Amino acid sequence: MSKVYVKQEESLSIKFVHQMKEGDHRRLDLYFFLPKEMGINPQSLDEEEYYHAAIAGRRSYYSSGLHLPLVQGRFISQNKRTVEEFRLYLNLFAYQFAVAIETDSKELAQIEDIEQFYLALKDLSDIVAQLLKKFRRNEPSDPKWKHYFENSDNYLSWFCEQRLLKLLSHAPRSSDYSEITEEVVNLCRSENSYRESKNYNSSQTKDDPNRISNKMLLLRRLIQQGVVLKEELKTLGVGLKKLTTGIATGFVMLVVSALIIKAQGVFSGLTLSLVLTLAVIYGFREIFKEDIRNALWRVIQKGRPRWSRILRDTTSQAVIGRQLVWIDFIKAKELPTEIDEILNRRHSQNKVDADILHYGINSRISQKDFLAGYSTIQEQVNFSLAPFARYLERGKAKIYKESDGKISSDSVERRYQINLVLSLREGRNPPQFARYKVTMNRSTIIEVTESKLPDGVQAIGFEQEVAD
Repeated sequence: MSKVYVKQEESLSIKFVHQMKEGDHRRLDLYFFLPKEMGINPQSLDEEEYYHAAIAGRRSYYSSGLHLPLVQGRFISQNKRTVEEFRLYLNLFAYQFAVAIETDSKELAQIEDIEQFYLALKDLSDIVAQLLKKFRRNEPSDPKWKHYFENSDNYLSWFCEQRLLKLLSHAPRSSDYSEITEEVVNLCRSENSYRESKNYNSSQTKDDPNRISNKMLLLRRLIQQGVVLKEELKTLGVGLKKLTTGIATGFVMLVVSALIIKAQGVFSGLTLSLVLTLAVIYGFREIFKEDIRNALWRVIQKGRPRWSRILRDTTSQAVIGRQLVWIDFIKAKELPTEIDEILNRRHSQNKVDADILHYGINSRISQKDFLAGYSTIQEQVNFSLAPFARYLERGKAKIYKESDGKISSDSVERRYQINLVLSLREGRNPPQFARYKVTMNRSTIIEVTESKLPDGVQAIGFEQEVAD
């Protein structure tokens, strides 16, 4: 698979996913080229607010061979391990099972072709049934171990049922695929009956949507324990920002004091004119103080990372990795020369003025302290484009056509194209690049397509799947 790949996540979000091994040092930069006509710029979008509201990441241990043979073998040999080891490997399987089903169901929901949708739905339901069956074959008999198994089994059964029902509720209507629909419904019914036969949930919990939802969120957190890395995010430059505020305030007060002294020299004594002049001076101080501070802070902050992040193993508390995170608007002249070359090779009709939003993440992964048997972590970062969409215009134009003397019209939607360029640098190796085109309107992302790079620019390569 590609070292880094970008794909659409939901109707108005995209994500990038990559894996990092022990000892890796990787710098990844994403440049969003937002056309001026979208109206998204430093004045309309606060980068820090966007980061906290619209960017969500998840880092966890990763193994591509976890779903079937690996977990099967580990469960078979469970008697040779401790309860803690069994619980950890159980969580690894359950977590990646849930993530895989979640990812596949989101991709399936974006399929518009009816035949392709129902065939994919049947394949997904078959995989769910197969994996649940294999998972339950290895149910432990020891009560100390069985409790952990039941928590995972309860959650996976409920989660798979919910995902399939959600797909059916939004499925295109067609009587030609009623057999597939009935097959999926029967699987959901059987999972519901299975949980009832195991008495996994009380009647009060089952009958209250809020209680069942909150219980499953708790089980999800229990499953993530030991798998998803603990994150400690720290804001950088707090002291520097206070210093900047002090300098800006001192500068403003210096100017204000000079004006006050000047005013006192002009007006003799305490007169109405002096009072009004002082009021105007203090008014201007309040107006410009924040602007001066913000402008000064933007100059000082430029190019500096905004946050640092420490990734810890939730079981051993060992530091697995450290990251620095950037997000800021930059100017075209600050772009690397390779990105300039990529953009200059575009078709002339696509060369439009754009504001550039930059997101960067620098990762250093530890060479030790990984969970036994694992040497890779996976990072997945989701970008919501919903904050962009609210600035976009709705389509109001119409296209007219004539046929047999009759004139008809079709409404057209307003579409926008965002260029996304990725830059990946591993250690001291030269950077590699990839370019994507994100086409969207006010309500959804139309498509995400990868574009060919010009000759001489190194594309992001591929690597072998990592296995335990």
